[in-house]
Amino acid sequence: MPRPIRASIDLEALRHNYLLAKNRAGHAKAFAVVKANAYGHGLDRAMRALGEVADGFALLDLAEARALRAAGITQPIALLEGFFEPADIAEILALKLTPAIHCDAQLAMLERARLAGPIDVLLKINSGMNRLGFSADRFPAALAQLRGMPAVRDITLMTHFAQADDETGIGAQMDVFRQITAGLKLPLCLANSAALLRFPEATGHIVRPGIMLYGASPMPDLLSAEAIGLRPVMSLTTEIIGVQDIAVGERVGYGGTFEATGPTRVGVVACGYADGYPRHAPTGTPILVDGRRTRTLGRVSMDMLACDLTHLPEAGIGSPVTLWGEGLAADEVAAAAGTISYELFCALAARVPVGVRGDAA
Repeated sequence: MPRPIRASIDLEALRHNYLLAKNRAGHAKAFAVVKANAYGHGLDRAMRALGEVADGFALLDLAEARALRAAGITQPIALLEGFFEPADIAEILALKLTPAIHCDAQLAMLERARLAGPIDVLLKINSGMNRLGFSADRFPAALAQLRGMPAVRDITLMTHFAQADDETGIGAQMDVFRQITAGLKLPLCLANSAALLRFPEATGHIVRPGIMLYGASPMPDLLSAEAIGLRPVMSLTTEIIGVQDIAVGERVGYGGTFEATGPTRVGVVACGYADGYPRHAPTGTPILVDGRRTRTLGRVSMDMLACDLTHLPEAGIGSPVTLWGEGLAADEVAAAAGTISYELFCALAARVPVGVRGDAA
């Protein structure tokens, strides 16, 4: 029989989470962010769940945009990093994509393009994240240059918030954005998941929910996914494949980082960092065995990890294990491992079989 590890993707939960985001957006359009293979959930699966309900999609890669169009997606598709070479622009027109324009090099490429028709663009403003976008001193010239190009039709102003998910919030960046765009009557694309949930002033005309679509909170320290009303989309499950009884002073795993302080029953789980489980997850990271909560023990290895079965005498070889998902929030596992749920989802390894459940129709 195959190794028992498996990921399950719940399309109905993904659809539920999108509709929750859309409801929070009010009159704004909600573009589902499906970059990075839909945060590790599978672009094709996200399309199946959201193809009939999403106002639009946002991603990075032309190949992914091409796949959406080939599958029959007709809604707007935003390219969040725009294009990377002149040859991309003709395909952007052919696929009716909306690229972000964030630097002078892209302006130059677009100005030199000889297109058969115009494209819509997102003009990105650097309001304080200092990653991509035009600063206050460069923005007026960039906007004027775009407005003078026959290849450009509609312009939407865009920015990205660095701290919408913490106590700092978006106030300073919104002030900068308002100063830069004062007097302009152009549509706005502003809110990511955290801003959508916390700051209605950032709703604008288009919002870009990402992590919340996949059932995790963009700010788990402030508001849990359950409190938001989100449902987990990915569940990573496996089984106990071995049991060891160890005495006081005995150690578990590579480096012997866990030492038993009393008689301990150790379960060996068929999941390791080669499956996408975080290697740096320490002893105490939560795990479910037979639906009951326990903890990991020792260092995660390539194909296995250990858990504590001392208080679960009925558990043994073949007992079901949930690494994250239904009954155990990915946010909680990520926090214990010193990372974020985004990384857990995106790190799911290709060797893990994936099943799909939930009717998205």
